[in-house]
Amino acid sequence: MLVKSCLLYHPDTADDRIKNLHIGVKALYQDRSLKLHFDVLGDIDYLLIPKPKSPEEVDGLWQHTCFEAFISVVEESYYREFNFSPSGDWAAYAFDDYRHGKTWRARTPPVISYVRTSDRFSLEAVLSQDDLPENPRKQPYRLGLTAVLEVKTGGLSYWALFHPAGKPDFHHRAGFTLSF
Repeated sequence: MLVKSCLLYHPDTADDRIKNLHIGVKALYQDRSLKLHFDVLGDIDYLLIPKPKSPEEVDGLWQHTCFEAFISVVEESYYREFNFSPSGDWAAYAFDDYRHGKTWRARTPPVISYVRTSDRFSLEAVLSQDDLPENPRKQPYRLGLTAVLEVKTGGLSYWALFHPAGKPDFHHRAGFTLSF
């Protein structure tokens, strides 16, 4: 199953150069994996984008340019969060409920690829079915896709499929708008 959408900048965003960017997203679930694709179009030179390197599991990726996926099961309180950096670094977290983390470790590191041109950069991350939330009742999954973009002058902007009222909150279930 393939789903497509675009990310929206948070309403508090004041930077007009950031507002002129476009972020398209796609999610494809097949062959026991979830392939996520983020495509940023616009003034890429304005962004601070980590350079590719040997990938590692790293905490705190949301403090710089990164892309995120929040995955839950319909009618369940638990969910997973995955962070992907253009550097190849990644992080994975599990939650029992809203922002209530629990001990968990991904079985398989995501496969991350990154491409940059003068006016676009794309990141693709592939997750194994084994790292998605448990789903014994075979309910649909709900997906929240997000991005944090850092500009060279030091500011961050927050992008999501949907922003609930208030400050940016990627963990809020109202942002988990795609189903697969």
